[in-house]
Amino acid sequence: MNVTETLSQGLKREFQVVLNAADLKTRLDDSLQDLQGKAKINGFRPGKVPVAHLRRLYGRSVMSDVLQNAVNEANQKIVADNNLKLAFEPQIRFPENKEEIEAAMEAKGDLAFTVALEVLPKIELADLSDVSLVKPVAEVPDADVDAALLRMAAGNRSYATKGEKAKAEKGDRLIISFVGTLDGEKFDGGTGEGIPLDLGAGQFIPGFEEQLEGAKTGEKRTVKVTFPENYAAENLAGKPAEFEVTVTDVQAPEAVKIDDELAKAFGMESLDKLKEAVSEQIGRDFAAQSRRKLKKGLLDALDGKYSFELPPTLVEQEFSSVWNQVEADMKAAKKTFADEDTTEDAARADYRKIAERRVRLGLVLAEIGEQAKVQISDDEVTQALIERARQFPGQEKQVWEFYRKNPQALAEIRAPIFEEKVVDHLLGQVKVEDQTVSREALYADEDAEETTEAKPKKAAAKKTKKAEAKADEKADDASA
Repeated sequence: MNVTETLSQGLKREFQVVLNAADLKTRLDDSLQDLQGKAKINGFRPGKVPVAHLRRLYGRSVMSDVLQNAVNEANQKIVADNNLKLAFEPQIRFPENKEEIEAAMEAKGDLAFTVALEVLPKIELADLSDVSLVKPVAEVPDADVDAALLRMAAGNRSYATKGEKAKAEKGDRLIISFVGTLDGEKFDGGTGEGIPLDLGAGQFIPGFEEQLEGAKTGEKRTVKVTFPENYAAENLAGKPAEFEVTVTDVQAPEAVKIDDELAKAFGMESLDKLKEAVSEQIGRDFAAQSRRKLKKGLLDALDGKYSFELPPTLVEQEFSSVWNQVEADMKAAKKTFADEDTTEDAARADYRKIAERRVRLGLVLAEIGEQAKVQISDDEVTQALIERARQFPGQEKQVWEFYRKNPQALAEIRAPIFEEKVVDHLLGQVKVEDQTVSREALYADEDAEETTEAKPKKAAAKKTKKAEAKADEKADDASA
């Protein structure tokens, strides 16, 4: 096997590999000899089938395996001899000349093929001793606890029948039965009985609830609506429908009560214990937001410290992922780039920068983690997998089996764990100062950041902060 480098341009490499006919014949003969000891063919004793007969029966199949093994061996040799880290699996280009391929299959001619590689850049770790970060920390306001308790009480309160002549108002609960039709024909999922509907809650199709305001117990109404264009059921999306609705009861909400009984309804022994639990939960939410902002600051600092050539294919794949989401969201919202005061070319340029940031940070974090010898234990992966399975009640076993049988999917479980460990490692190397802030300050920019990476930015000057934050969260994908 002769290997010659033919291209070294940036992160791209190409090598020509030549497998000479003599080597192919030796490999083929060795494989056939091995097959001879295993083959069971009628008319021959085990282990006594002539090699020539095996060649006639299985020669091409065995040679295909020989060539595949030779290609794999060549790839491993190239990587090892040149100390390369690959960004992608090698791309193999065989000769277009069929006669050359046929000669190689018969071990009567040399086979030359090209191995094209895209390698990862060498990254020199930057000095972070001059990096100073601010970690926003917020105390849990009593008002937030009170507001949470009010929401819990409102969602848990009882309703009482208003009476036959009472008209339904916003905030009331209706008990309804309905039959839906499209062009006069019933459709699956369009029928319901004894369904509670809270007026003003937006539970049903837009326009449905409003047409039931003022209804009385026992009243029948025809409700005409149009399913949203992005409705989950494709056979209904964008189509007009009619519902024959019968109101069987009109109920008014009873007074909200925040007391020990409310606490018991949520499994707590007293209102004080419920307040304590609510405060702790809000505190965890605050801590998570604080961590997100601190991490964003760290990754911003890293992004400013590193500049190197990026593997083109990695960037292109990341950009395609982001751009597909952009187009899907715009289609669902029925918007154009002009609606966002931009152009498709400008939006593409902005989102390509985001893709480049993702890839760059992913590679940096991978290198830092490798040099710091960051490890992920099987227990950590198992725990994360259990948490993922819990997100699908009733399907836990299927989810578990899916990830266990799909290494690439399991890598998506490992990647965030790895990233958080690397972030923890880095936070130990930089200066971090706690800064007490209000709840509003902790969540500042959240509204502005709603322009996610899946939506075009209105102008280049208005950076999509949340898109970059999402890029940070997924930076490890490039190194998974």
